[in-house]
Amino acid sequence: MTGHSPLRLGLIGVGIGQSAAPRLHRLAGGHYRIDIDYPLFDLADGGDFDACLRACADRRGVNVTHPFKTRAIELVETVAPEIARLGAINTVLFDDGRPVRGANTDHSGFIAAYRAAFAERSPGRVALFGAGGVGRPLAAALIALGAEAIQVYDPDRARAETLAAALGHTSCPIVVAKTPAAAATDAAGLVNATPLGMHNHPGSPLPAGAFGAPRWAFDAVYTPVDTVFLGHAATAGAVVMSGYRLFLWQGIHAFEMFTGQRIDLATLTRLLAPTAAAVRA
Repeated sequence: MTGHSPLRLGLIGVGIGQSAAPRLHRLAGGHYRIDIDYPLFDLADGGDFDACLRACADRRGVNVTHPFKTRAIELVETVAPEIARLGAINTVLFDDGRPVRGANTDHSGFIAAYRAAFAERSPGRVALFGAGGVGRPLAAALIALGAEAIQVYDPDRARAETLAAALGHTSCPIVVAKTPAAAATDAAGLVNATPLGMHNHPGSPLPAGAFGAPRWAFDAVYTPVDTVFLGHAATAGAVVMSGYRLFLWQGIHAFEMFTGQRIDLATLTRLLAPTAAAVRA
């Protein structure tokens, strides 16, 4: 498609100036000779998400990030039943000026990233911090991966209770914890699905002395890659998986939805090597 009109995409969110998503999609597009237009629509100044999504209707699609994933699912015409249960989407496809389809590549991307890192090993009992637009798809992914139980903490207890009610399954009970430390009790896995740790949201959802003895840990934050949360988890003995792995896999799945082309992980990792080094800063 080089020499033709670019495929017009984009990302809507708040505080997304550090996002590597534009580079991912442009480089993946270049691999297939597809020109990609991928601007950032940062609504940090209080811009209206609904209006922004309508303004993007002449595009092929957009990605959606914090804090609009739960609102986005209310605005699209069609989502698969298993995605509707998540209550959040991060990918919107347009057709004839309408948001016709929503998907959640956080969900599919986490499953792929976990399998690549840990193969068929069960997640075990998992502490999940955050029950919002990232936490819900990750909880569903953990259930699909065979987690024994999920102990979820969110400062908005009602949001955690909503997650538990929507996704609780007899094979994987979801318990709402009163504190982060309570959620981490006896956990084999620790998952940060909050913005804490991002460049503009420093910190960790779990106090340094409350990590216990986890087997593995994952942080959805990828800017920076080496977060305080993962540092404490590694010190506690966990094998850590950075949010950059999820970023790669959700990008692969979103790119396939936008273009019909599936780029493999090794190729994308090679193309993005300078970006991977930069986000560690």
